[in-house]
Amino acid sequence: MEKSIFYHAGCPVCVSAEQDIIHLIGPQKVEVVHLGNDRGRIAEAEAAGVKSVPALLTPAGHVLHINFGASMADVKG
Repeated sequence: MEKSIFYHAGCPVCVSAEQDIIHLIGPQKVEVVHLGNDRGRIAEAEAAGVKSVPALLTPAGHVLHINFGASMADVKG
């Protein structure tokens, strides 16, 4: 089973969206990546097309940007 990947940066908007996504999709179907804690995955997120967080990358490779929390430039600091 392929999982969706939920990228976020830990801000209140992101944390709220994380809880909603987990509730909607189910924890077994989504990998949560906190880019503030796992900075090594920023390039991966950008390569997938993530422009801002929170964002959900679907198994089909589509990026769903959810409620603007932070741009990737802000995440990179």
